[in-house]
Amino acid sequence: MTATVRGGAFRLALLGAVATAVLAAGCASGGNQQGPGRKALAAGETCGSIKQQLNRLDAKGVPSVIQSQAAGRKVSASQKADADLYNRLLNDYLGAQCHA
Repeated sequence: MTATVRGGAFRLALLGAVATAVLAAGCASGGNQQGPGRKALAAGETCGSIKQQLNRLDAKGVPSVIQSQAAGRKVSASQKADADLYNRLLNDYLGAQCHA
């Protein structure tokens, strides 16, 4: 009976070590890791670069343009382009779970 208990404890310890190694490898791979439910970022994009672009568009007032569009107000072509870019970047950022 002692051999069975030790064998079970060994298997449990081994399973724990493997799980820890897998988690550590996932964390070490950085912000572009892909996992269940994660969307891959386009080549050359990182969570940080997307966040910088979103901050730049925030400073430009793009969220208020998006609200204007949603309210049915007309916006210029360049404002619409900025709003479309903002929405794409935000979808990429959230889809890649950069916020997590």
